[in-house]
Amino acid sequence: MRIGELARLSGVPVPSIKYYLREGMLPVGERISANQVRYTDAHVRRVRLIRALLEVGGLSIAATREILGAVDTPGGDLHSMLGVAQSAVSREVGDNTSEADRRLAEDEVAKLAERHGWGDVAAKRGNPGWRQLVQIVATYRGLEQHELLGLLDRYAQAAALLAEAELGVIASLGDTDEKVEGVVLGTLLGDAAMAAMRRIAQEAVSARP
Repeated sequence: MRIGELARLSGVPVPSIKYYLREGMLPVGERISANQVRYTDAHVRRVRLIRALLEVGGLSIAATREILGAVDTPGGDLHSMLGVAQSAVSREVGDNTSEADRRLAEDEVAKLAERHGWGDVAAKRGNPGWRQLVQIVATYRGLEQHELLGLLDRYAQAAALLAEAELGVIASLGDTDEKVEGVVLGTLLGDAAMAAMRRIAQEAVSARP
């Protein structure tokens, strides 16, 4: 197919596809003449993935390129792909807490992880989610939002149920490429989906008489 057909099937305009090519996010097609390039169904799928990462997942070009590079790396396992996806989607929360407050927050997060059986606590400290949660806990403590801190165990229970369900679905996918794509989309779009549903649920609950 030509680039116009690629644009039609993927729902992405030709200028955007050319931009993806220039940025190295989309593999070049097969050149069949001096001014003609042929694309395949794999290009359609990749263009749709790029659009999802950029527009729905809200990633930067650099983060999207990093994730796609990991997707294209032969022999990548799901655990390492999950780490790449988590790093891309996680953002650092502003940290203006003291060292003492940060240590207290670290200890609180470690105890939370132990209560919910999240494996080796020391190993979890490199997880971007761990660092983010420590900063959030420190902020809650600094603002004396102890009631919100009391919700963390309920958040943890919901997170564990979701993680089991998500990874179960990904494990059931056919080939490795589908599983890797499932990890990326499940992490990025799963975060967006949960945030969206939480807002809808909050509105519904607050409207009750």
